Amino acid sequence: MHLIIAEKHIAAKRIAHILAPNKPKQVRVSGVDTYEIGADDDKQIFIGLSGHIVKLDFPKAYNNWQKVEARELVDAEIITASTQVKIVAALKKLGKQATKVTIATDYDREGELIGVEALDILKELNPNIEFERVHYSAITPKAINEAFSDPTNIDFNLADAGHSRQVIDLVWGASLTRFISTSAGRLGKMFLSVGRVQSPTLALIVEREKERDAFVPEPYWELSAILKTKANEEFQVDHKTKRFWDKDEIDAILAKMGDTAIVSSIKTSTKTDKTPTPFNTTEFIGAASSIGFTAANAMRIAESLYTNGFISYPRTDNTVYPDSIDLRAQIEIFKTGTFKQYAEKLLAKKELIPTKGKKETTDHPPIFPASLAKKSELNEQEWKLYELVVRRFFATFADPAEWETIRAKFDISEEEFKANGARLIEPGWRWYYPYNAPEDRLLPKLEEEDVLNIIEKEVRAKETQPPGRYGQGRLIRIMEEMGLGTKATRHEIISKLYSRAYVYGNPLQPTKTSYAVVEALEKFAPTISRPEMTSKLEADMDRIAEGEIPEEEVLNESREMLDSMFADLEKNREHITESLRAGLREDKIIGTCSSCRSKLMVMRSKRGSRFIGCDGYPDCNFALPLPRSGQIIVTDKVCEDHGLYHIRIINSGKRPWNLGCPQCNFEEWKKTQEEEKKNIDKVKPKHITDIAGIGKVTAEKLVEAGIKTVDELIEVDAFELSKTTSISVKKIKGWQDTIA
Repeated sequence: MHLIIAEKHIAAKRIAHILAPNKPKQVRVSGVDTYEIGADDDKQIFIGLSGHIVKLDFPKAYNNWQKVEARELVDAEIITASTQVKIVAALKKLGKQATKVTIATDYDREGELIGVEALDILKELNPNIEFERVHYSAITPKAINEAFSDPTNIDFNLADAGHSRQVIDLVWGASLTRFISTSAGRLGKMFLSVGRVQSPTLALIVEREKERDAFVPEPYWELSAILKTKANEEFQVDHKTKRFWDKDEIDAILAKMGDTAIVSSIKTSTKTDKTPTPFNTTEFIGAASSIGFTAANAMRIAESLYTNGFISYPRTDNTVYPDSIDLRAQIEIFKTGTFKQYAEKLLAKKELIPTKGKKETTDHPPIFPASLAKKSELNEQEWKLYELVVRRFFATFADPAEWETIRAKFDISEEEFKANGARLIEPGWRWYYPYNAPEDRLLPKLEEEDVLNIIEKEVRAKETQPPGRYGQGRLIRIMEEMGLGTKATRHEIISKLYSRAYVYGNPLQPTKTSYAVVEALEKFAPTISRPEMTSKLEADMDRIAEGEIPEEEVLNESREMLDSMFADLEKNREHITESLRAGLREDKIIGTCSSCRSKLMVMRSKRGSRFIGCDGYPDCNFALPLPRSGQIIVTDKVCEDHGLYHIRIINSGKRPWNLGCPQCNFEEWKKTQEEEKKNIDKVKPKHITDIAGIGKVTAEKLVEAGIKTVDELIEVDAFELSKTTSISVKKIKGWQDTIA
């Protein structure tokens, strides 16, 4: 029996259907769907994994954060544990029968490692099993048939590179996270995550915010005039000095300006707008970000489009189409459907010569559309990204765009003013790819020596602006330039920064917790927060992939680097604790108490519930409620009415909730409650069985959990009650809202 292993179930299913002469037979093995072709000795069985089916971890003895010091993790034993029990069981069952296995996982470090993980499971049962590898960049009939007709060998060096990343990230992340979290006293769900790629990335964001904090705006002034032609066309001209730093200077010019302007010169020329290069992962994420997608969402959708055969593999550094792709045939796919007119225009060209970017690799081509999709086959977000890929692909074959530019100068009382115009005269590639296109800036028809009336003079007072925060697309480009992470992991790092409440918003804005962590690292263990260390390890992992150095050498070196850092960290533990706790306290400050002028802070009651309380307690009892769940982020936006910082609530898997000013929110809630009391004659139930949806059986469950009265049901934590009763959180909260 011949076993074919793909990275995911949907990939296995699609490959089986492509290679099967007839519809493959679906067979369930150990609770996992597989697909069969042929019979007896010629039988082929296709199975999909779920990404990594095993994970690296430390033995359970190392799990106690209070008893096991963080530094002990540096040289601790690392074990492998199964994460997909059913899939592993299915592999073992099939492996006993298989004489040959083909690894058909994605072709990159992670894919190679995932394939080798599965192969290792098979070889434990069947040491002599024959194995081979197939490479493909799109799950289309042509690509799959070509791949399976020309199998190759597994690249164990590439898999070792992927494995080394897992080990290094586990050891660095776990040990540093434990040290920083225990030093700060932040355990449980609120731990402070640290990582060899995550921390330098966070440091970049914090450093930019510090530049903004330190920025001192300087005032300047701009001078312009509105002119009118004889044909009554109005347009604006600006003084040749873009910024006046001295108000007296601009006042003097304004005082001598007359009521007419003379056209002193006009220069017309053309400007070429270069055709864009093909999409690699970084450029794709940047383009997707510009049309409203987060990096993580863009990659998630791209992965789905790839596994469904609509686009090529989305994790690639390549910006040069390889000769192996029949580019004309690829465009001909679109001769019908939504993109028909664009395909036909390109196909009319005698030669199709695409642009080339600076990066050329041999693993995967740039991202391109692999097959024709109908709008009805995809949801709205999938279609937007599919269309983005199609249009970019077309644009790389198109001619440059041409602009006509006009530069006009004007004499106003011997002061020079300017106006620039531009219009698109040859759309070229912009016809195919219209995203973020500049608009025409049209000037009226002008001749030298024309005299125009001035109908308005304007002085605008402005200030210099601080450097902008990083958007996700821009941050990923900077990470790439600095060697932080890989094309497959950078968007995941950014997602982790959001999930750990280190940043919020887009562009990314750091919380006070971020400041505290980065400042502690930079002061007492600066290597962790700088890109040089992690970029060196990335380069070493590349060398493992190339077979230049063994994996063990890199792992030993990384452990030595980490151990030397711990020498500094442990020596300065008291200072780190003091620095972190002071910074973390700042992230809990909401504003100033209107009653006693003490600080209002995020606090916890003895029962563990959260609220905003006054630092002046017990002399001041001012308090505001907070939602029961979710991470609280205190933003820098201040309420004009109450002077309190606005709050955001982050719940995993959900969109952030902008709660806003907690005082405004509370007042709005009270107002709503009062209105409901006026509109509804609501009688509080006496017994829990009086509540709709709570019958005898449910009431018994509640009593067993210690909930005997209506008041106890109101006060209980819905999540904790759900754990002990198996009643859904949503249902419990519904009861609480009904009777509150």
